[in-house]
Amino acid sequence: MPIIRRPTSGATQRAREVLVAFLFTFIAARVLVYLIMSHRIRDLFLHVGATHVHHLNYGIFLLSFAGAYLLFAQPHGSMLSLTAVLYGIGLGLTFDEFGMWLHLGGSYWQRASFDAVVVIAALLFLIAAAPALGRFRPRHWATTLALLAALALFGFVLADGAKYVGHRLGPIFYQIERSGPQ
Repeated sequence: MPIIRRPTSGATQRAREVLVAFLFTFIAARVLVYLIMSHRIRDLFLHVGATHVHHLNYGIFLLSFAGAYLLFAQPHGSMLSLTAVLYGIGLGLTFDEFGMWLHLGGSYWQRASFDAVVVIAALLFLIAAAPALGRFRPRHWATTLALLAALALFGFVLADGAKYVGHRLGPIFYQIERSGPQ
């Protein structure tokens, strides 16, 4: 049976590009940091003098560049897709360390970073999967409200469960961080 694909709007396509870049970047950042901190690969961290430049800074610069480029150049076609991918990479790098900018001076392994990534990915997925607002029917609105309520409940459960998981896994990750490159 042939696969029938419905045409996608520009916003839906951009959301998909951002989502994929965001998820790949988050996963790559987590894996690389773990490998560096556990001494499985060499230290790739940028140090300026005695200061470790965290990758959220690269993300902030990418988000700033993408935002300025979208506002001032107003790209189309492949340049718009490339900008969406750069925006997703910037989101991934920045929100991977969300806990560190939420709780200044905290550990990289904070649960808040993971929770933020889950919420952003869920919202991007909603945008990527939803029909255009002009084509929303009552069932779409009901589904959207139910999903947003579930997302809020999920956030509450994650925050509550983070206490338990943090007590069990936190010491393991903190030990890796303490023994890793500074």
